Amino acid sequence: MHTAHQETIEKRIHVSELSLGMHVVRLDKPWEETDFLIQGFVIRDESELEALRLQCSYVFIEGRLEAEPAPARRQPQQPASAPRKGLFRGRPAGRSDKSARAQPVRRRVNYMNKIDSATEMKTAVVKFKDAQQTAKSIMSGLRLGRTLDLNNARAVVDSCVDSVLRNENALLLLTKIKNQDEYTAEHCLNVAILCAAFGKHLGLLEEEIRNLSLCGMLHDVGKTRIPNEILNKPGALTPSEFEIMREHTTHGRNILMSTSRSLTMAVDVAFNHHERIDGQGYPRGLQAQQIPFFAKIVGLVDTYDAITSNRIYDKGRASMHALDIIHKHRGTQFDEELAVAFIQLIGVYPPGSIVELMNGEVGIVVENQKQHKLKPKVLLVRESDKTPLPSFRTVDLMLGPKDASGEVYKIAREVPDGTHGVVLKDFVEQGLIFSKPAPIIP
Repeated sequence: MHTAHQETIEKRIHVSELSLGMHVVRLDKPWEETDFLIQGFVIRDESELEALRLQCSYVFIEGRLEAEPAPARRQPQQPASAPRKGLFRGRPAGRSDKSARAQPVRRRVNYMNKIDSATEMKTAVVKFKDAQQTAKSIMSGLRLGRTLDLNNARAVVDSCVDSVLRNENALLLLTKIKNQDEYTAEHCLNVAILCAAFGKHLGLLEEEIRNLSLCGMLHDVGKTRIPNEILNKPGALTPSEFEIMREHTTHGRNILMSTSRSLTMAVDVAFNHHERIDGQGYPRGLQAQQIPFFAKIVGLVDTYDAITSNRIYDKGRASMHALDIIHKHRGTQFDEELAVAFIQLIGVYPPGSIVELMNGEVGIVVENQKQHKLKPKVLLVRESDKTPLPSFRTVDLMLGPKDASGEVYKIAREVPDGTHGVVLKDFVEQGLIFSKPAPIIP
C-alpha cells in the first residue's frame, strides 16, 4: 500500500491570514520582545490571534507539504472542489500523531470580570482570612480524628469561587502570600483558588468550577494521617519515609469515601492527583486516558503551588521557575493541553509578583492584562536606589508610561518576596495594594 510522503515546512504569512489551529513557530521579532510565554504554540482562541496581530506584521507557521507517490492503479479523477496536492495545512506543535488526535480542552463559557480588581480586593482580603482559618480548622480537626466538616469546606469553596467569578486577580494575588507554618492547610486553600481560576480560564460551567475547586480544597486531606515527623521533616525523606508519604493518596480516598457519597470526584482526585501522563505516577501507575480529568488539573495546580511555596525543607521559587518546570514536563508528567492553558492563565508576572523595572524601581504586580502578559498594572513602591517612594503609585504598562527620565517603564525581572524590604503580606494587611487614590499613571 502506497502512502503520501509528508514534508514539514515553514510558511511566512501576514498576520491578517492567521486563523485558529495554526502552529506559529517563528515571529518577525525575538520572542523576548513579545508577550508570548511559549516559543512556538498553536493558536487556540481569539485573544491570541489579536495579540499576534497587534505585535507582529508577519509570522511563520508550520505545516505539511504532501506529495502523493505514483498510484499503483488508475484512481478516480478528483472533483474540482477537492484539495490539490501540495496544499499547505497547519498542524499542532511537535506532537506525535497519537497526541495530535487527543481532544483539546474546549471552552464552553466565556467569562468576563464583573467588577474591577480594586473593588474585589476589599472583599477578597476578608474572605481569604476567613477561608485560611477554616482550612486550618478542617485539617487540624482531621488530624485529631474528627469527621471532615464538609459544610464548612463547601462554604469556603463557594466564597472563593464567587470572588474568582467576579474578578480572579484579587484572590490570585493573595495566593502569592506564602507562609511556612500551616503549609498543608494554606496549600489546600491556594489549590482551591487556583483551580477555580483555571476552571474559569478553561470555560468550564459554573457548577463544574465549584466541584473542581472543592476537589482542590480536599486533595491533600490524606496528609492528616501522615506522622508529623515525616510531613515536616526538614531534610530529604528516606525511601521508606517516602513510601509512607505516598500513602496520603490512599488515606485521602478513604477519608472522603467515609464522609459523603456526594464526593465521588473529590475521591478520584485525592487518590489520583499524583498519577502522571507517562504512567510513572502513583499509587497505581495509571496511563493518561485512565486519569480523571479533574485529577489531571489538580495535579498540575498542586505542583505549581508547591514549587512557589515556602516549605520547611525548601524556599519557594518564582512563578516563572515553576512554569518552566511545567512546560518542560508537559506531555510526560502533565497533560499537554492543560499545561499550556495553565501557563497562559498564570502569565509571566502573575498578580502579587514583586518585580524590578529596567530603571531599578521596584513594584508589585496588581493586575494582569490578558492580551499583554509582559505589561501588567504595577504598584510602584521603591525608588531606583531601593528607598521607599514617598507615595506609592500605580502604572499601567500597557499604556506605555514613562519614568522621570523619559524612558518607558519595562519589567526587568521578578524577584523573591521580601527583596528590597517589599513583603507582599505587609502591603495587603495595610491595605496598600489598591490604595484608594493611587492614580494610574499613563
